[in-house]
Amino acid sequence: MYIPTKIFFTKGVGRHKDYLSSFEAALRNAGIEICNLVAVSSIFPPGCKRISREDGLKEIKPGQITFAVMARNSTNEPNRLITSSIGVAIPAENSQYGYLSEHHPYGVKEKIAGDYAEDLAAQMLATTLGVEFDADADWNEREQVFKMSEKIVKTFNITQSAEGDRTGLWTTVVAAAILLP
Repeated sequence: MYIPTKIFFTKGVGRHKDYLSSFEAALRNAGIEICNLVAVSSIFPPGCKRISREDGLKEIKPGQITFAVMARNSTNEPNRLITSSIGVAIPAENSQYGYLSEHHPYGVKEKIAGDYAEDLAAQMLATTLGVEFDADADWNEREQVFKMSEKIVKTFNITQSAEGDRTGLWTTVVAAAILLP
């Protein structure tokens, strides 16, 4: 059984004439291009320790199979705004799992996309923990309800945005949570 004990967050942007190469450039900018990334769903493992990007990058090796929750977005339309965001919600009880969410919109500014991803993760965790909230309330109001419940200790996001290259090169943005043993 594999349960990650460490997690770090990273993001990047890449541009290239080829779609796949722009993705590779974004991974390179994020520092995770050397990994064989395996996409996983949205659970923040119980007891998992958040480490810095710098410390996390020191732990990965070329060719390593690496589990990741990743948001990715690309465009070759000049000046089109793209964003990728990972939202995080961590429960107060360390033995309980949390949630990660992926969000990858077009035309949405970084702050709005980040708040949305963070809200998605917090809503998923709140429903798991039985925290009652008004789904129609805005994020700031829900965030206060979640934190006042004392069941959700922390929420945050990591978000990358970019405008499509003005000459039409492919532009790719990634945001990722990297899970380590």
